[in-house]
Amino acid sequence: MTVWAAAPVAEAGCDAPVIPPAVLRQRGQREVFCGLTGIIWLHRKIQDAFFLVVGSRTCAHLLQSAAGVMVFAEPRFGTAIMEERDLAGLADANEELDQIVDRLLTRRPDIKLLFLVGSCPSEVIKLDLSRAAQRLSAKHLPEVRVLSYSGSGIETTFTQGEDACLAALVPLMPVQDRDAAPSLLVAGALPDIVEDQFRRLFAELGIDRVAFLPARKAGALPAAGPNTAMLLAQPFLSETARALEERGVQRLLAPFPFGVEGTTAWLKAAADHFGVDELTFRRVVAPGRERAGRALERSRARLNGKRIFFFPDSQLEIPLARFLSRELGMTAVEVGTPYLHARHLAAELDLLPRGTRLSEGQDVDRQLERCRAERPDLVVCGLGLANPLEAEGLATKWSIELVFSPIHGFEQAGDLAELFARPLMRRDLLKVGA
Repeated sequence: MTVWAAAPVAEAGCDAPVIPPAVLRQRGQREVFCGLTGIIWLHRKIQDAFFLVVGSRTCAHLLQSAAGVMVFAEPRFGTAIMEERDLAGLADANEELDQIVDRLLTRRPDIKLLFLVGSCPSEVIKLDLSRAAQRLSAKHLPEVRVLSYSGSGIETTFTQGEDACLAALVPLMPVQDRDAAPSLLVAGALPDIVEDQFRRLFAELGIDRVAFLPARKAGALPAAGPNTAMLLAQPFLSETARALEERGVQRLLAPFPFGVEGTTAWLKAAADHFGVDELTFRRVVAPGRERAGRALERSRARLNGKRIFFFPDSQLEIPLARFLSRELGMTAVEVGTPYLHARHLAAELDLLPRGTRLSEGQDVDRQLERCRAERPDLVVCGLGLANPLEAEGLATKWSIELVFSPIHGFEQAGDLAELFARPLMRRDLLKVGA
């Protein structure tokens, strides 16, 4: 090995989500992005953590190109590159990994939490990173704790890398005292500015005991237990939610905080749980609602009446389709999502316009045929499909940009709308210039 520094299938069992019968279930060829991509936003969020991918040179190139790291920056991620000798079983991968970790921690004493991130190559040769993490954690505690999770793209979508990472953190969260005061936990990585905005809103509502997962520092993980209520900030956190609910945490069901309607309902779920009166709630959210409503006007004229088609990629598709259809007047021709967790998305499904075509999973060739037949005004898809569709005359939006960008909450509603308006504006400009 050399160093180059720089999500699970649908749940099974009795608690498995029930897919609504009207959903088109697809099980064919998929076009997905790698789960390692989650490192790009997670390494910025957890400020004293380091993500060491155990993978190939392709994994290293992916992270470098996706992150766009500046020459003088020292990122908090790297790749332990598996050479041909490792893949062929001619070298002791565990011994090499131990040496790499020792050198890394000597060079970077600021690291307090080290993630060993599995990739397709490490999973193919069945390298047990969970056992390696236990071994290395025992060696380096209390200065550094070592955890592992899978970022492989073999059976997951790219956002499930975050789900696997946060699920790995749950066992480290302190056990909440039985007599602890009620608290709120927001699960899902949010940009710091968005987290601060939500924290201020909760404080104005009188909800003072609020924590976020992941925390900005590895040693600041909040306690969680039966007196904790949880709001999910992202719809793809099925394993994280299950791990927290097994500790007694109560999930508050609500739409996700995208746009005016979603953000209001999301905040209202917390306000109702903590007994905030209606007058106080309206007073607190009114300024943000008004600003967000004005910000949406800039994009509504361009998006109203336009037709949009979602390929399954990020699991944000259903909440975004709700936002675009109800607040901006778009028509969702088809809303595809990799996995549809009906319980987590129940409030979103109730708000979608009747007759919206939903698809779960993917058969990319058949979905491409449906998209071409519909000729929508805008297609939301992964990078692998965007350029070919653009060549066919269809305007596209990269779904990964929706995960990298701050889009949650009132203050970001206008920016979220502009992400969809911009490709149509560009298309109009190209037509004028032609």
